[in-house]
Amino acid sequence: MISDDWLTAAPTQAVMAMLEAGGHQALAVGGCVRNGLLGAPVADIDIATDARPERVMELARAAGLKPVPTGIDHGTVTVVAGGEPHEVTTFRRDEETDGRRATVAFTEALEEDAARRDFTMNALYVQRDGTVVDPLGGLPDLEARRVRFIRDPDARIREDYLRILRFFRFTAWYGDPELGIDAEGLAACAEHAEGLARLSAERVGHEMRKLLAAPDPAPAVAAMAQAGILARVMPGADPAALAPAILLGLSDWIDRAAALGGETEGWRLSRAEARELAALSAAARGSDRPFALGDRLGPRGMDAVRLRAALLGAAPDPDDITLAERGAAASFPLRAADLMPALQGPALGQALDRARDLWREADGALTKDELVAATLDA
Repeated sequence: MISDDWLTAAPTQAVMAMLEAGGHQALAVGGCVRNGLLGAPVADIDIATDARPERVMELARAAGLKPVPTGIDHGTVTVVAGGEPHEVTTFRRDEETDGRRATVAFTEALEEDAARRDFTMNALYVQRDGTVVDPLGGLPDLEARRVRFIRDPDARIREDYLRILRFFRFTAWYGDPELGIDAEGLAACAEHAEGLARLSAERVGHEMRKLLAAPDPAPAVAAMAQAGILARVMPGADPAALAPAILLGLSDWIDRAAALGGETEGWRLSRAEARELAALSAAARGSDRPFALGDRLGPRGMDAVRLRAALLGAAPDPDDITLAERGAAASFPLRAADLMPALQGPALGQALDRARDLWREADGALTKDELVAATLDA
């Protein structure tokens, strides 16, 4: 049974009651059920029904709710109740798949709808009164925190190659570390690794961000490397420093991607993300002093110090962390006007760069007058 607020809340109850009053089934499904049973936060509420999309829209309007045909060709209508969106999707079965998208047909059979999903823990449903419906026997897997493909892993992956990356992400977020990764699923991912080339950069980047944001993605990423998956989505990556980086408190996906050190051109990052990741990765593998890291990268300077230690397999020196913090908080005391009119044009910019290098080498100890004197005497 589930009695969580997300299910008992008036908006969710209104949407489900609207469908039931029209003579149809209404069951919450997927992530909300999985997370609800695990006691994890629930963000989005998906509802499955045997009502066709046009019928869902008709019932919603009659009940005073707002239907939005967000994915009506695939059976999805977003019903807004109490200002909250609920994705209502008609039971479906896959007619054709090409590894990226599926042609679906509507069905009235809950079992067919469940069978087209990816993992057993995602094929759980719950009725409006909180009763859990488990058509494929996924509840024991969820209770054991076992991430397992539904029925034949090869068939599930051929339907959508993104499921390879989802397998590792879900293992990182929901799997029991004591169980380890599902061997049959891992073998199927390795077998079909070439299918990843058919995925868009947006989908790959989305999955990798989520994977690296898990509490401890290191075991799953190590399994990705073992299966030849990591090299395909992040060429040149080395997972060796990831676990030490996590132990040192680096929880941001950018920190963790920098620890891996591979290429992310195939992730479709924003320019800001790409710059930040490249600067952090280079800093961690460079020779700049900790103060300079803080001055260059701001708060990321402390991350660079920790990453550098993780790459070396050592604990960071507390003094280096302190210096990086000082660098991030410090303000370079020299301005262009301080060197004018003695220097102009390109020479002025070059002199400022030299002065900043001197200041960083001195861990910020040089005053403006000392920097002026050192620069003009050079």
